[in-house]
Amino acid sequence: MPGETAWSRVSVSPEPAAEHSTTFVPAVSDALTLSSLSLEALRNASAHRTRRFELVRLSRPVPVLRRGQHFDVVIKFNEQRPFDLEKDSLRLVFSFGQNPNAVKGTQGVVSILNDSSECWPVHDGRWYGRLKNSDSNETELEIRPSADAPIGVWRLKVETGVKEESSAIPKVYEHKEQIYLLFNPWVKDDATFMEKQALLDEYVLQDVGKIWVGTYQSHWGRQWVFGQFDKAVLPAAMFVLERANLDPTIRGNPIAISRAISKLVNSNDDAGVLVGNWSGNYAAGTAPGAWTGSVKILEQYHSTKQPVQFGQCWVFAGVTTTICRALGLPSRVVTNLVSAHDSNASLTVDKYFDYNSRPLDTGDSIWNFHVWNEAWMARPDLPKGYGGWQAIDATPQETSDGVYQCGPASLQAIRQGSVGFKYDVQFLISSVNADVVYWKQDPTAEIGYRRMNASTAEVGRKILTKQANVFDATGQADMEDITWLYKAKEGSQLERSTMYNAARGSTNARRYLLQPGEAREDLVFTLNDLDKINVGDKFEINVTIKNEVDDARTLDVTLCASSVYYNGVEANLIKKAAGKFKIRPRGRDVLRLEVTPTEYLPKLVEYGMMKIFAVATVLETKQTWAAEDDFQIVKPKISVKVIIYD
Repeated sequence: MPGETAWSRVSVSPEPAAEHSTTFVPAVSDALTLSSLSLEALRNASAHRTRRFELVRLSRPVPVLRRGQHFDVVIKFNEQRPFDLEKDSLRLVFSFGQNPNAVKGTQGVVSILNDSSECWPVHDGRWYGRLKNSDSNETELEIRPSADAPIGVWRLKVETGVKEESSAIPKVYEHKEQIYLLFNPWVKDDATFMEKQALLDEYVLQDVGKIWVGTYQSHWGRQWVFGQFDKAVLPAAMFVLERANLDPTIRGNPIAISRAISKLVNSNDDAGVLVGNWSGNYAAGTAPGAWTGSVKILEQYHSTKQPVQFGQCWVFAGVTTTICRALGLPSRVVTNLVSAHDSNASLTVDKYFDYNSRPLDTGDSIWNFHVWNEAWMARPDLPKGYGGWQAIDATPQETSDGVYQCGPASLQAIRQGSVGFKYDVQFLISSVNADVVYWKQDPTAEIGYRRMNASTAEVGRKILTKQANVFDATGQADMEDITWLYKAKEGSQLERSTMYNAARGSTNARRYLLQPGEAREDLVFTLNDLDKINVGDKFEINVTIKNEVDDARTLDVTLCASSVYYNGVEANLIKKAAGKFKIRPRGRDVLRLEVTPTEYLPKLVEYGMMKIFAVATVLETKQTWAAEDDFQIVKPKISVKVIIYD
């Protein structure tokens, strides 16, 4: 019949009897002899929602199934008689990994004892099967894998015998083809189950999407082809999991799988999929901005077994979504506009300046945007209520348990400041809600630097994802703001309480976040934010200063403009001005620094990101203030219309 797969028979003979032994092994001449078997790849694919996988639609279809859901198997025997439940024994053994074991969940042993009139038992970690139909030509079975079976490539063998000859050695047949078994978020007993199943059309089955990039003031959805159904993707995803070297017994756990994916999509520790590069020099590979989808990346990685050059955060996230969705793990891409990189677990981004107001590199940074992923799963390792969306991040920033991996971190834990919960909750809290603290070198201060001022509302300005089951090819109607999932309203009492709750669980956070600022602040400073500047236009840095006391004050001020990469690293200093001036009692002044196109155009880098900052010190009181702003030099949009004449 179509789609049938031939089986190769493996002869099984008894061990030679020892000398003088009287051991007798009964014959199995009456046992059924299997001639062919079909896993009904196409028919099962429809029920399992895997029909879009190209592997299923090859000339020799490859079975792609989801755990916890029954599938059909059709067997033909050489004998011209039907399989008889009363007489014949029939056992299917599904195996995973090098040393399969039914007790450890890496082997599913199915004995056909009942017909389809029997109801399926509740999910209890075992595999079940039943007879669906049998006649002289073929026998049709229904098999249900356990809902927590390991994810990956399974093997199958079939044993036939006669019940009256239970001590006889069965006839054994080894199946030649691989069987892919995936997560099943449509089944309640699967740890990836999503109650609102319409969302799975997006988070598992949608193979194109958008990834938001840009600045807080100017951002757009970049289209990305996930391509999880391409014939190259599922084998590549399995190769990624093999390189993760996970114990087969935990390959069914979405917590372990998602954490491994976050580690293996970057190449920093295990020769994973992508090499990160933020230098602007991509001569040795493909520029991150040139990728438009995941398929070519995964295809190249699987064929060469070498990391692909190069990626940045949205590329890591796009590939992560592809692998997750291919495995059946609900996933989406998330963009954090104004994202903090906290390198010392202080819940702050600390900006240091020397005596002369020059910025110092300390490891902390603020990215104009950063992209990571969310995966949906239960969290039985955490208290009730912390399942659902979990943040994972494959971009290598800081190590976790000694390697570059991040998550899964419960969004509920992030929102509540529960830093003690696995995994990497504190790092994600900092990413979306860190305070930005400015310090200036001061030998009289306890730590050698005096805290100037802090901004509590700069980080995590907006957190975006693509709206489920909506696609706007030319606009932003499919953009969804999910900031509220990560934190309470900025500046609210609840938002501040969350940060203080998180700080109590971190020594560095108590040291930096909770340190008081300067008590006396006679002057009020405001750096006027820029939205976006059209390429070729000039712009100004404006700082408004208001003196609120009856005495004149002397100020030491530095204004600076630089081009930066999107991860906040300075590329080129464009213009800087520094000097002293007086402000009259109760006075108000505006300091301005103009930057012209001829000054900034030669020093722009990719994406046209700019950073301006200002630092001021009041000489009479030592009050010190600093602020910065990021914006983008944007190119005009070009519209192309194609006119076709008859």
